[in-house]
Amino acid sequence: MTQAESTNTPSETLGFQAEVKQLLHLMIHSLYSNKEIFLRELVSNASDACDKLRFEAIDKPELMQGDAELRVRVEYDAQARTITISDNGIGLSRDEAVANLGTIARSGTKEFFSRLTGDKQKDAHLIGQFGVGFYSSFIVADKVTVRSRRAGLDAAEGVQWESDGQGEFTVAQVEKADRGTSVTLHLREGDDEFLSGWKLREVLRRYSDHISLPVQMRKEEWDSEKSEQVKTDEWETVNQASALWTRAKSEITDEQYQEFYKHIAHDFSDPLAWTHNRVEGRSEYTQLLYVPKQAPMDLWDRDGRRGVKLYVKRVFIMDDAEQLLPNYLRFVRGVIDSADLPLNVSREILQESRDVKAIREGSAKRVLSLLEDLAENQAEQYAEFWEQFGQVVKEGTGEDPANRERIAKLLRFASTHTESPAQSVSLADYVGRMKEGQDSIYYITAESYSAAANSPQLEIFRKKGLEVLLMSDRVDEWMLSFLHEFEGKKLVSVAKGGLDLDELADEEEKKQQSEQAESMKPLVERLQKALGERVKEVRVTARLVDSPACVVVDADELSPHLRRMLQAAGQQAPEAKPILEINPGHALVARIDQAQDEAFDEWARLLLDQAMLAEGAQLEDAAGFVKRMNKLLLG
Repeated sequence: MTQAESTNTPSETLGFQAEVKQLLHLMIHSLYSNKEIFLRELVSNASDACDKLRFEAIDKPELMQGDAELRVRVEYDAQARTITISDNGIGLSRDEAVANLGTIARSGTKEFFSRLTGDKQKDAHLIGQFGVGFYSSFIVADKVTVRSRRAGLDAAEGVQWESDGQGEFTVAQVEKADRGTSVTLHLREGDDEFLSGWKLREVLRRYSDHISLPVQMRKEEWDSEKSEQVKTDEWETVNQASALWTRAKSEITDEQYQEFYKHIAHDFSDPLAWTHNRVEGRSEYTQLLYVPKQAPMDLWDRDGRRGVKLYVKRVFIMDDAEQLLPNYLRFVRGVIDSADLPLNVSREILQESRDVKAIREGSAKRVLSLLEDLAENQAEQYAEFWEQFGQVVKEGTGEDPANRERIAKLLRFASTHTESPAQSVSLADYVGRMKEGQDSIYYITAESYSAAANSPQLEIFRKKGLEVLLMSDRVDEWMLSFLHEFEGKKLVSVAKGGLDLDELADEEEKKQQSEQAESMKPLVERLQKALGERVKEVRVTARLVDSPACVVVDADELSPHLRRMLQAAGQQAPEAKPILEINPGHALVARIDQAQDEAFDEWARLLLDQAMLAEGAQLEDAAGFVKRMNKLLLG
């Protein structure tokens, strides 16, 4: 410690947030097989700190304090067994050091910990997906010392943060002559491989070549007298130090694209796919956009950070510019570098800018093209993508009407054709298998795949060999309010009344159905009277084969599934009485027809309750249903 960087005040001992303790323990025991990622994470953080200073200095140039050449430096001391990563970026105040280095203030934390299994390999993948940043230091270090001063503060307002990763850390005010941050790792026994200039350079070139700032190490020369490499006072740049997205695609390897993704997304996994383009015309910008393999923890968190990194003329502007992509593509990560936007652009300006609208539209189309290519040429990879992000893409049918047809082609569903819960059937697949004379795409919505697949409404369709799409995602009902047809074929719910089944029946069947409807009129009237206000209507149906009855609603009413969803969310749904449809050929219906007076009323209630249960509804009087059933079984 130099005189200029001495400790000014007694240190204060504070405790880590509980989640930090848990994460540190997991990292040390789960990521030991990939220790070198600590260097990638710390250099990435240092680069981000420099980017943030460059952005703040647009309005406050005095923050540069005559030191405008931003860089990251890596040093090692073999005798002291330390590695130091330093930068001259934005730096930390005391409060920022306590907040940023002692807590995890990001959405998705609770879900992350709930998904941990205790299996080191699986947990390592989750930790990588969650992102570890600064805490990766403790993979190789048994003590970490951070010295920092925020740009704009006096030299006396530096801060020193130190911890052994066991549950507590100390903070003290120090004298620090220059702005920025240095992180010194005191290596654990057995990690001496990193006390080598050759090893550190190898790791930096692999993981940090894409970083636009120079990453520097002291130049080393061979000392013949000592028979070893010795460090000089000269600094040399180890990486290419040019923004990866500005290079020609032919000059960038897949590995470099993958490492850049890990840098910007703070993800350990490789991306599923990416697209890199320079757009010229009314708006000029470069886009490097990635589709991850795994959904982020905060995908469904309304307050979660999302969006891509925005640069203007290679100057970093903001981390999560959600205005540059529609919300249904919120899983996309990457960089957009505009040549037209002002350097002092704000989120308010982004919302109103015509240039941003052009970037948003162009970027959405580029991502859709990438997904179309995956769907057409790499079916297995697209299946992976759909499992992770399918529900989000479905939102696009309502959010992006200009691209609705393209999005519709990307949709995948479970179906009676595959008899599998996997959503693998496209609308084009369905249309290609439609029966001669079939004019509609049939679907059913339910709370679960099992409820949809076992619905009585499917019976006639299975008998006729007609495919039905089985929809059980929460977003499906909302999607269907915007997606009404595909390639001229209407989407029709099999669970709504008024379903025109004439196209499914031959002339003999139509004649038989007409005769049955006529013969059943007295029973229908008795059931209508017995059930009274509980139903809107009772009628004979041809949609049932094995079940005695089912309930449906009119075509212009909310489906029972959607009504239950709204009620569960605390929203009011318009009242709609069910329509009871009976199967004229079922033995139970014949048995009810023979019942008299009070027994008939009990059977009518039982028939309705059974149909409601089969549809997925909760009975208002479950105890009464059990009593009636027991009474009729014994009687």
